[in-house]
Amino acid sequence: MKIAITTVQAPFITGGAEFLANNLKDALIRRGHQAEIISIPFMDSPCELIEDHIVASRLFDLSYSWAGKIDLCIGLKFPAYYIPHPNKVIWALHQHRAAYDLFDTEYSNLKNDTEGRRYRDIITNADNLYLKEAKRIYTIAANVSRRMEKYNNLQSIPLYHPCPDMDKFYCDECEDYILMPSRINITKRQLLAIEAMTLSKTNTKLYIMGKADAEYEKNRMLSFIKECKLQNKIKYFDYVSQEDKFKLYAKAKAILFIPLDEDYGYITLEAMAASKPIITAKDSGGPLEFVVDNRNGMIVESTPTEIAKAFDYIASSTSMYIEMGKQSKLHLQEMNITWDKVVKELIK
Repeated sequence: MKIAITTVQAPFITGGAEFLANNLKDALIRRGHQAEIISIPFMDSPCELIEDHIVASRLFDLSYSWAGKIDLCIGLKFPAYYIPHPNKVIWALHQHRAAYDLFDTEYSNLKNDTEGRRYRDIITNADNLYLKEAKRIYTIAANVSRRMEKYNNLQSIPLYHPCPDMDKFYCDECEDYILMPSRINITKRQLLAIEAMTLSKTNTKLYIMGKADAEYEKNRMLSFIKECKLQNKIKYFDYVSQEDKFKLYAKAKAILFIPLDEDYGYITLEAMAASKPIITAKDSGGPLEFVVDNRNGMIVESTPTEIAKAFDYIASSTSMYIEMGKQSKLHLQEMNITWDKVVKELIK
């Protein structure tokens, strides 16, 4: 089959969504299909652009190309998943959360005023109308499905997929640090982790690894580390090679992943593949579908005090964090998450 994968791209920003689209394409090709990613540029600021992007998405026609008929369209992200096609399935990474669970919070540019409510309604109405065009609706995690049911009364099927390079993660002799890998972004809550380090009683260090979505976010984080006088306890890695990334995972005592209501979270699967326990938060969303408290990690309140206690607990016992790490790898194997399952479901 000729299969079109529709998504959006914020110029110069690369993250999990881009990895997913590329890996889905590769998985389809390996199974004998022709696949192409069709990505449209997207910006949600200023808010006026949102309506323009929705209209633009509806004007595309992917029924045919110069190469002939396109047999299937797989829509991944707002608003590209609105692009019409007579045989379309949606595998939603997430909806435009600024109009839903993040509306009128510090994480959204849509506020509870006349303009914000107008664009929220435009997005909600578009989802209610156009998502129903799909033959089937999937999401990348049960957390995304719950939101879709709550806000749009739409049923969907969670469909898990492997993280990139899942078979390349490994475990090595641990060094005295906890690793926090994430894009530097307000929703990933690096500042919360830094604040927790001010309360931690252990000498275990915190390594923060990830590119910043914006320079000001990186500068704010580095300034906060300096303000808290934690330069000797926190180390920041901006860009690292894949080889160094695997090594940082391999030698960590644990992985810290405390985002706000994450959709899925490759970091959880990466930690499990590297045989590491995961410290996550009760409001972190997607990771809670994989972390079993006190089996392969710790689920704590998203407060500096409770996160600091988790740091100290992990640091207190070598045998305990090693056993939790073994359980992480075992739990991942038991879940049997494969691209074969994903492709079989999407094209059926």
